[in-house]
Amino acid sequence: MEPGSSPLTTHVLDTASGLPAEGLCLRLSRLEDHGQQWTELRKSYTDPDGRCPGLLLPGQMKAGTYKLSFDTEGYWQKRGQESFYPYVEVVFTVTNETHKFHVPLLLSPWSYTTYRGS
Repeated sequence: MEPGSSPLTTHVLDTASGLPAEGLCLRLSRLEDHGQQWTELRKSYTDPDGRCPGLLLPGQMKAGTYKLSFDTEGYWQKRGQESFYPYVEVVFTVTNETHKFHVPLLLSPWSYTTYRGS
């Protein structure tokens, strides 16, 4: 799938090294059952540029609450680095399924930042 065709994308940058976070495992879930249960939609890994294109197929996005779970502990362990956060969960709401959503993550062993990108 072309990266631009997915309605949801993410990009993870390792701010400690100044490089993209390659090989970071992440899971995309949607809150279902009237807000009672998370349903995993996709498990994936960031590419050499720290991106994870194609999280959802075109038309797969629907209004609701989503969660991106990043396995930060696994990422840092592979690099022989101690870290404070074992995982990062970014929960966000989609109210208009025709929009595109970009959820970047800036990551270090001791902190993280996220925002709605474009």
